[in-house]
Amino acid sequence: MTDQLRVHDAALARLQALHPKLIDLSLERMLRLCAALDHPQDRLPPVIHVAGTNGKGSTVAYLRAMAEAAGLRVHVFTSPHLVRFAERIRLAGTLITDDQLARVLERVEAANAGLPITFFEITTAAALVAFAETPADLCIIEVGLGGVLDATNVVTPAVSVIAPVDIDHREFLGDTLDLIAAEKAGIIKPGAPVVSARQQEAAEAVIEAAVSRAGVALTLMGRDFDAWGERDRLLVQLQDRLLDLPGPALPGEHQKANAGLAVAALLALGDPRIDEAAMGRGLAATVWPARFQRLTAGPLAQAAKAAGTDLWLDGGHNPHAGRAVARALGELAARDGRPVALIAGLLANKDATGFFAPFAGLASKVFTVSFEGHAAASAAQTAAAAELAGLRACACDSLQAALDKALALEPVPHVLICGSLYLAGEVLAMSPETWPT
Repeated sequence: MTDQLRVHDAALARLQALHPKLIDLSLERMLRLCAALDHPQDRLPPVIHVAGTNGKGSTVAYLRAMAEAAGLRVHVFTSPHLVRFAERIRLAGTLITDDQLARVLERVEAANAGLPITFFEITTAAALVAFAETPADLCIIEVGLGGVLDATNVVTPAVSVIAPVDIDHREFLGDTLDLIAAEKAGIIKPGAPVVSARQQEAAEAVIEAAVSRAGVALTLMGRDFDAWGERDRLLVQLQDRLLDLPGPALPGEHQKANAGLAVAALLALGDPRIDEAAMGRGLAATVWPARFQRLTAGPLAQAAKAAGTDLWLDGGHNPHAGRAVARALGELAARDGRPVALIAGLLANKDATGFFAPFAGLASKVFTVSFEGHAAASAAQTAAAAELAGLRACACDSLQAALDKALALEPVPHVLICGSLYLAGEVLAMSPETWPT
């Protein structure tokens, strides 16, 4: 680990110890801390608040890229980070600096006065203070977990966005789709229009009910607008017009829906500076690491290149994400008829068999690994889950060992590292030139 990565380890570790639970969903502690900080959540530029199970981060990336292409200064809060904590907080277009982060964390820690609070709550408060004190035109905030009691839900949005809802985080959000959708729909507030991705029937009903209670307009993909790709273009059909835009920079069919959701959200925002031309420039320039990202730097990518193949990275970790990534990987394999292989590691609390199921019949083999901390499943546990899904699996001691085995297959396959953003962070940390900026 480099000195740059160590800069705030001590402070962040101290903050993590302020509350015994890593996740304890509640707004009481957050509201108390915000009051002690003079309510930074009420001193923000217009906020787009983004919830959902899958595609939140990509949608945020498209929103930022399109707004910045229009010349707007944009604050962004996302989680988790891949390599450096600073990735979570973008101030007016630039990642927060080490000095800025140190100063704001010190102020927020002092205001908290040692009272119990979760790490996510205190770092969210730090982001809100930094946003409130830095001039900008727009603020894009991604929900951490759920919605109703998520620390970010102290903001008053100009637009609420709900990406696709699916089963995940059952231990916190519930076992059924309608319960999880109710948590996500908790960001819906009076006065803020809602833009939603295409949803499963149970989730759609919950969102529509929440919109009705709040008395706001709902723009729903599949009913009020739609988005699809044709050749290298993204078509977004609205009730009154058709936008013909450059195709999104992020690969995969699912990214066309994420991009279309972001376009509809900006139209609901109604900022005249973000015109169709700016949307097009932004879509074509969007960058979002570890979302079906082709790796071209670092030791693993160089090994794949030397073997005559390509290496990809994706942090999706639930069945819905598995389906989206499998479609993208299938499109890749169909271009040249070459097989594909997975290198996978997941958290122990994830539905690993459900994640792997869409790859059955597609991936020639899965090489499983574990990773540092974060309650990761063992390589053997992940391999067993892959085999339950109908895949041939081999547990490996390291990423390098897994890649060596994948590259030894005949013919040499396309290789995808997948299953967790934490694993993706380990991959990117191997090569500083790949770090998010």
